Amino acid sequence: MPAPGPSYSFTVRVQSVNKPGMVGEITSAIGETGGDIGAIDIVSANKNAVTRDYTVNAGNVEHSARIVDAIKGVAGVEILSISDRTFLIHLGGKITVECKRALNTRDDLSMAYTPGVARVCAEIAKDKSKAYNLTIKRNTIAIVTDGTAVLGLGDIGPEAALPVMEGKAMLFKRFGGINAFPICLDTKDPDEIVETVERIAPVFGGINLEDISSPRCFEIESRLADRLDIPVFHDDQHGTAVVVMSGIINALKVVGKKLEDIKVVISGLGAAGVATAKLLEFAGARNIVGVDSAGALYRGREVNMNVAKDELSEHTNPDNLKGTLSEVIGGADVFIGVSAPDVLTVEGIKKMAKDPIVFALANPDPEIDPTVAAPLVRILGTGRSDFQNQINNVLCFPGFFKGLLAVNAGTINKEMKLAAAGAIASVITPEELSEDYIIPSVFDDRVSSVVATAVVEAAEATGVARRS
Repeated sequence: MPAPGPSYSFTVRVQSVNKPGMVGEITSAIGETGGDIGAIDIVSANKNAVTRDYTVNAGNVEHSARIVDAIKGVAGVEILSISDRTFLIHLGGKITVECKRALNTRDDLSMAYTPGVARVCAEIAKDKSKAYNLTIKRNTIAIVTDGTAVLGLGDIGPEAALPVMEGKAMLFKRFGGINAFPICLDTKDPDEIVETVERIAPVFGGINLEDISSPRCFEIESRLADRLDIPVFHDDQHGTAVVVMSGIINALKVVGKKLEDIKVVISGLGAAGVATAKLLEFAGARNIVGVDSAGALYRGREVNMNVAKDELSEHTNPDNLKGTLSEVIGGADVFIGVSAPDVLTVEGIKKMAKDPIVFALANPDPEIDPTVAAPLVRILGTGRSDFQNQINNVLCFPGFFKGLLAVNAGTINKEMKLAAAGAIASVITPEELSEDYIIPSVFDDRVSSVVATAVVEAAEATGVARRS
């Protein structure tokens, strides 16, 4: 059973007879079924009964039900209500639109709206570029999805994808100060997606593509990047690649190896795997072997291929290795998993080079159980918050877009991505760096600023900044 955590937390309101020892009986029932009590709050009391709220972390939905059944089994107890805390924070949505300027007087209204607004409209009509400074465009992005690759849930549709996109908008605001709005499209047709985003682009300073299935995501991103004069960023590709790269930079410092000398095996050749391989190659890695359900990617492979894999096969796997993950992982210094649970075995890790680095990033269930892998590796990273070294995209995208918007960048390039990875890595000082601390916390307030600065500098150095 998964460890109890806040994503499966609930509050159960319990009325019990008012006598000594009842709290102990209830907490014992919760503890004996593996529940983790977060808080106990008294609601009301009289001489006959006491009502309390017990907030409990569980491991999954079934575990929650077992805990509730255990509470029901305590004599003298009645359960009045059960509230799923995760569902509660989604009631009515998680984001809102607020006025930036006050509307308290006739003067306020005449400037914010008619007649004063007409002067601003006329100015933009003469020079469309002025919309960047005179509207929300300069600090607003669209989070665009078709709901085909949402978290580990797969193709669940645009409506079901909306809670994730709202959450993403919250992260942009909290960590980057950027306004972001979810755009969930009711189409899977790349032509229709590209056309729709083109039509709405005048409102936004950038486009963040999210949870669009591979390989369609490559085509959609490429076509939009060619057609729009604002940056287009597919976070599942490039955000993952940047944060993985930052982790690798620091992990190699700990183990005393150089990027150009190591062998990297990547499990999973969807959006994240392909983008990570490309950024590692750009950074100087010479021996990258990609593996998917058809085995190692090699020159001339014909099974389970697409345009992105065709291109990648020409630049990776210098020895043209063939076979399964278990057959090609021998001698690997680094394993990066962006694939599926339980594809990496203990035997596989034992075949790796000395001081192995394992990033098992499939979420919520990694490529190998972290508790099993930890004793066998020098450095372990996961996509989960309940283990050390969480490889989390929120370390990248808020600061990345903050930098893009600051210079009104027209495009995104590899130099920016590598600069962002280096910036994230630099937050951890040499004195702080260790096996269990190669990547900063997502709540480290320094991250967004250093990433934004690095992106600005890279944009200016490569000539894609349109304002200083």
